[in-house]
Amino acid sequence: MAWDESKTWLQGEQSAKYYQDLLDDAASKPARDAKRKKIVKPHEMPWEMSRNGLLKHLLNEQMNTRIETVDVYMQIIPPGSRSGKHRHLAEECLYVLEGRGYDLHQDCDVEITDTYHWKPQDEIKRFEWEAGDVIYIPPNTIHQHFNADPDKPVRLISATNRIYKWCGLNDLEQLEDAPEYDPNIVLDAETIQQFLSKGTRV
Repeated sequence: MAWDESKTWLQGEQSAKYYQDLLDDAASKPARDAKRKKIVKPHEMPWEMSRNGLLKHLLNEQMNTRIETVDVYMQIIPPGSRSGKHRHLAEECLYVLEGRGYDLHQDCDVEITDTYHWKPQDEIKRFEWEAGDVIYIPPNTIHQHFNADPDKPVRLISATNRIYKWCGLNDLEQLEDAPEYDPNIVLDAETIQQFLSKGTRV
């Protein structure tokens, strides 16, 4: 055999049944899926006081739903307030359900060799939006959402694809916390109403 390659490929004492595991997983998936939710009721959607702001998770990998690829949350921005500022490799789209405001986006120069480096560009771009619009966040863009109305809240529906995480690219970095962030506060409907009634002047 060329280059005596058999001396290497014939080595090894380990045995596995990885392919059979794939077959078994595929065969058992319908029964597993039957126990997963196709409908998620509002009371089953968890609140989160996050560093990025006030969130209500609609679909998440940890919620035992049938959705396999997308995570979705509603972000609530009180009157006159803003989200946190962050950057992630995954692209994102947000539907403006209620309110008006603007985004600040800062593109980054990226270099991927045996290490991964990113550097913010100098220019910061402003994008105005209102209810009914869709906001697109390109990959690796520093971004932040601002509620431009001093009296009314903003509600955004955010969707990102889990494929980035599954490919080992869960590159998420929080650069600034939302003004409301307090790790000691547990959100519920009553607490959200309090935030919406007083707002945050920033």
